[in-house]
Amino acid sequence: MKDQNCAYCMRGELLDKFGIYICDLGVSSLILFKEQSKPGRCIVAYRDHVSEIVDISDDERNKFFADVTRAARALHASFHPDKVNYGAYGDTGCHLHMHLVPKYEGKDEWGGVFQMNPDKVYLTDKEYGEMIQKIKANL
Repeated sequence: MKDQNCAYCMRGELLDKFGIYICDLGVSSLILFKEQSKPGRCIVAYRDHVSEIVDISDDERNKFFADVTRAARALHASFHPDKVNYGAYGDTGCHLHMHLVPKYEGKDEWGGVFQMNPDKVYLTDKEYGEMIQKIKANL
């Protein structure tokens, strides 16, 4: 099921405001977050428009977390962060998704929660493309 007002469901202009579609995974889509103050920050969005992890079967939940794990491994291999933070929010966008936020000790707010939308670092189309290719090569 899809929601016509949801960026994760519809992609296109809605998604373009904050992310770039990378590829489909098992039961999810991998999306590069445009704001890149945390190099490699991505979102793994479940394929259907459900709000909560409890809205899917155990089998689908396991597949979703397998997708999150696959994406995290690619981020570790691509960007060598000291830690990846995982954020599952959705108060305003009720579509099951998880933020994967690479953090680098000495550079980030180490020991604290990452800023959701810091609006500090945006890249060129070429730089986004290079980042996406690096992630895809490590999936």
